[in-house]
Amino acid sequence: MAAPNQPQKATYDAIIIGAGIQGSFTAYHLAQHHKDTLLLEQFLLPHSRGSSHGQSRIIRSVYPQEYYSCMMPESFHLWQQLEAEAGTSLYRRTGLVVLGPAGDPELESCRRSLGDNQVLDATALAQHFPAFRLQPGEAAVLDSTGGVLFADRALRAVQEVFRRHGGTLRDGEKVLHIEPGAMVTVTTTAGVYQAPQLIITVGAWAGAFMEHLGLRLPLQPLRINVCYWREKQPGSTSMGTVSPCFLTVGLSQAPHSIYGLPALEYPGMVKLCHHHGSPTDPEKRDQAPSDDPHLDIALLSNFISTYLPGLEPQPAVVETCMYTNTPDEDFILDRHPKFSNIIIGAGFSGHGFKLAPVVGKLLCQLSLGEEPSYNMAPFSINRFPGVLQA
Repeated sequence: MAAPNQPQKATYDAIIIGAGIQGSFTAYHLAQHHKDTLLLEQFLLPHSRGSSHGQSRIIRSVYPQEYYSCMMPESFHLWQQLEAEAGTSLYRRTGLVVLGPAGDPELESCRRSLGDNQVLDATALAQHFPAFRLQPGEAAVLDSTGGVLFADRALRAVQEVFRRHGGTLRDGEKVLHIEPGAMVTVTTTAGVYQAPQLIITVGAWAGAFMEHLGLRLPLQPLRINVCYWREKQPGSTSMGTVSPCFLTVGLSQAPHSIYGLPALEYPGMVKLCHHHGSPTDPEKRDQAPSDDPHLDIALLSNFISTYLPGLEPQPAVVETCMYTNTPDEDFILDRHPKFSNIIIGAGFSGHGFKLAPVVGKLLCQLSLGEEPSYNMAPFSINRFPGVLQA
């Protein structure tokens, strides 16, 4: 929303479409580079229609992919910088455990990224976190830096700091048309704006946006069940507010992994989700999915019975959110192959929130023509053949 003393203007140094966490951090970095920046959002803020809402997200140092784990130290630093600038707490350290079969390649990659002394067998895991039950042949890797980001608070904070640095945020403005050119023209329901640089970070709407700009990106929005589970006996385990975050790799009963964290939204519960969902259209996400959503919940119930027996086997609360997945579940951070002054950030595949400060920095660097701070090959559009349409 534009502040009362912010007159509407037509020309900016950069325009960003999409004020989720990725677009907001991109705007934050551009404003810190003293660029006159417009951040557009189709919905009135705050809203729960995209992928950045809710009270909690996991943050962790451990990643099987080295190109993500090498970004995490800077991401932690930038989150701390935002906390200082906004004067609010955005992170609670809980620790995180990665559960999987001993010797699993992903678990081994996690182990190598943290060191051998972070591996826990069933006995050590039970000593640290009595609520968990490992099965024979399984192990856990402990990431002591892991914890919970306060998602809604973080999104508000980065937008507030952006505006404090002179940025303009306009919500309730749906983009109707984009005209490429040396000055890109963006027409919305409320105005027409121009800038030499355009950054598109529209989450689940990215596929449709890109088709209008001649790209067919392999993006699949998914409707995810977000489930909250109550203790059988309140206070009887170490779950609840002092429990660690966790995620699974390589478990046969969870092919897309399962993750969990203390539920800040519902005190005394645990937030536990399957990292997968039903294909959806973001404009129709409230319609019943084509497949059975109870299959995911049954999978989670079986996992709880085996690994977290202190929780009720059925969820107390079920909500939904959206992921936008690429086929390899790696991000798209790149210039449009035809219009080099249009930058695309998309396909965050359910694990982008923690990395948003660095993603925003990289999108900012691309728009400024600077050399990116990290290897961008894993995030190139060209890794997907045939995306550029005639």
